[in-house]
Amino acid sequence: MRILLYRADGNTAPWVKDFADLMPEAEVVVWREGAHLPTCDYAVLWTPPQAMLAELARVKAIFLTGAGADAIMKYSHAIPPHIPIVRLNDAGMGIQMAEYVTHAVLRYFRRLDEYETQARSGAWLQLEAREKADFSVGVMGVGALGSHVIEALRPFGFPLRAWSRSPKSLDGVDSFHGEAGLDGFLGSSRVVVCMLPLTEETTHILNRPNMMKMPQGSYIINVGRGAHISEPDLLPLIKSGHIAGATLDVFRNEPLPAQHPFWMEPRITITPHISALTLRRESVEQMAAKMRQHARGEEVADVINRTKGY
Repeated sequence: MRILLYRADGNTAPWVKDFADLMPEAEVVVWREGAHLPTCDYAVLWTPPQAMLAELARVKAIFLTGAGADAIMKYSHAIPPHIPIVRLNDAGMGIQMAEYVTHAVLRYFRRLDEYETQARSGAWLQLEAREKADFSVGVMGVGALGSHVIEALRPFGFPLRAWSRSPKSLDGVDSFHGEAGLDGFLGSSRVVVCMLPLTEETTHILNRPNMMKMPQGSYIINVGRGAHISEPDLLPLIKSGHIAGATLDVFRNEPLPAQHPFWMEPRITITPHISALTLRRESVEQMAAKMRQHARGEEVADVINRTKGY
């Protein structure tokens, strides 16, 4: 078995070592533009360069080093439909995402963002405690990661909401789905956590009309993709107070440009796409198991549905 590996950062040595440890029967070939490469069975990557597409059209399956698919779907026309594209399922990302979102929700509920602002000005003032019954948390996208976040939030007693493309049933969660259910979901969520896959339908789903449907003084936490939010629409809503604050881990352009107005808005908390980092060892272990399944002719889980885009 031969594996074609590509890393945009060039840091391939640790991945090669992990594959050697966990899949000794396989040879790992590092892709380099212009290099003459042997025929490979599988490819491991995130975002392929254009020059790599010809190689990808010859492998048996492509394995992504992340849970999303948008990075490669823009090239799907160049990858024959019979070649499965397989995403990671959790691989340590679920607990990280749950930690990040839980921290952000509790920070807003306990008004720690406001206490941080007070502290910078030397003010000592106790703010009125909030009622959990008035602080509903809605999660957009309840796949493996979204479900993990909902389970992490359960013990705190917040009213929980969920919105998905198709119907989902979660115990103790008010579930909404499809376009018909979006208004009800937004209107009843004091905090909206975006964890959706990025598709044509979900691009700019958090635009001005939809964000205006959220209650006055609401919060947004985006750990999905930057293009889920219409960035020019968000800033005026924060300045007006309709959106009281936003915690953003993803952006349309990354790194976020130094001149971007988000940097100057204190009610926007910015992190550099770290809500769920890829854990290399866990990822390689999962991919190795799936490659062996595929090689035996068995069904492999987490294959991207190209029609849906995730």
